[in-house]
Amino acid sequence: MSLAPFTLRGHNPDVLTCIANLSNDEVFTPPEMANAMLDLLAKAWSDANDGANLWASPDVTFLDPFTKSGVFLREITRRLTDGLALAIPDLAERVDHILTRQVYGIGITQLTALLARRSVYCSKYANGPHSVATSFTTEDGNIWFERTEHTWVGGKREFRADPLTGDEITIYTHRRCRYCGASEDDYGRGSELETHAYAFIHTDDINARIAELFGDTMQFDVIIGNPPYQLSDGGYGTSAAPIYQMFVEKALGLDPRFAVFVTPSRWFAGGKGLDDYRKKMLADHRMHHIVDYPKLYEAFPGVKIRGGVSYFLWDRDYDGPCTIQTMWDGQPVGEAVARYLDTYDVLVRRNEAVPILEKVRARREVTLDTRVSSGKPFGLRTFFHGNESPRGISNPVQLFGSRKVTWIDRSDIPLNDAWIDQWKVLMTAVQGTSAAVETKFLSKPIIAGPGTACTETYLVAGRFGTEEEAARYAMYMRTRFVRFLVSLRKSTQHATRDVYAFVPDVPLDRDWTDSLLYERYGLTDDEIAFVESQVAAHDDTLFDEGGDDGDE
Repeated sequence: MSLAPFTLRGHNPDVLTCIANLSNDEVFTPPEMANAMLDLLAKAWSDANDGANLWASPDVTFLDPFTKSGVFLREITRRLTDGLALAIPDLAERVDHILTRQVYGIGITQLTALLARRSVYCSKYANGPHSVATSFTTEDGNIWFERTEHTWVGGKREFRADPLTGDEITIYTHRRCRYCGASEDDYGRGSELETHAYAFIHTDDINARIAELFGDTMQFDVIIGNPPYQLSDGGYGTSAAPIYQMFVEKALGLDPRFAVFVTPSRWFAGGKGLDDYRKKMLADHRMHHIVDYPKLYEAFPGVKIRGGVSYFLWDRDYDGPCTIQTMWDGQPVGEAVARYLDTYDVLVRRNEAVPILEKVRARREVTLDTRVSSGKPFGLRTFFHGNESPRGISNPVQLFGSRKVTWIDRSDIPLNDAWIDQWKVLMTAVQGTSAAVETKFLSKPIIAGPGTACTETYLVAGRFGTEEEAARYAMYMRTRFVRFLVSLRKSTQHATRDVYAFVPDVPLDRDWTDSLLYERYGLTDDEIAFVESQVAAHDDTLFDEGGDDGDE
């Protein structure tokens, strides 16, 4: 019997390192990362089972409920093939046992289901003549896929004329799927296109769905994989909403012994619609390990996932702190540290940052999120622009907008009229570029005097009665110290009010510098070095005159 599915990966290159990703939504997992996750799983299994070898057990069952390339199933099969050599000496019998009784998958599209079967069974047909499994009676084997449709709800009711009869008919537009939130405008497709209505999350009862697919008695010991990340939400431009959290929640609802997933790391501190998910995950003391890749492109070369990615191991029978390890350029950074994730309302991803944050918070000072405005501080959208000069405007106000300053009449400003007459410090609401490593985290502040306003390009970070106070506050906002504390909550390019929630609102009785701030909070030389390794100094230009000061 040929060992093709197990020796194929030994060739240079491994075919699964060469295929292109379908999109940023559905990212193929590199074999190296899949094996690192399996190594972590094997160690956790051994620790929980008196040193037992996971790969030597003929009874452990594995599910990848969102299989794409089949890399997890392939690598599990390879490891079991080696580990079960003594328990099942005959190679053909051993491989057939593994593939028919231990390894299961759910394809996310027709294409990926075929690819996964080819990776695992050496045939797109599990029962075909070239399949290395000999007992399957169906083409799918244990890698299931069937087209699933979205369930559209809500929307706007409209009355239109039937194009054939002319009769008035009622239709609903702009509906969304009740399960995944997909927009019908984007995903209401014909049969020739994938629906991206993933069966695993389009159900009210995940246990019933699994029983439907694999039998009533199926209980998986290990669930592992890399779920789809997002779907277009029908918003402006390329707006999309995350969906990976839905897959994770459904998987944990199956009560496996262990679960290991790789997802974007945005949930640590941000992400659209992820507040409830983050709260639950941080409070779940069954989270045993997190391995974090904050550097853009590192985990998935060529795929831009802002905020990086991470994988975690969830252990049903564990109750304790979570061990966190940061990876950088393929190597561990610093010591892995076990800590409770719910110490703060966000996950502080770097272990070295925690003692610094603890020193800052020990003073129990009010933080800047109480001072910084919400988005759209004057009620004006980003694309709103005034006149090039104040000529002809009866009550002109200087308007800071997207990359330029214009003039509008005071009566055209819908919100916060009293702020116009105050000294203000403005910060861009979006900060960051496509650089692999962000080092600035905030733009340089703009001091805007009385008679000024801004569009939602900026937040009003502070309002003051005098220019001196505004200048001191702007100087404080430029420090590495402030931007470091912001970085602990800023997982994407958006610099909304909540990213300032760790920054103390210091008294403006002096010109604050990093040296004075390090001394005020008692930072050690090593802690200062860490802050300055993470945050680059701004250039010598005192303040921005508008626009983005991103990392290049």
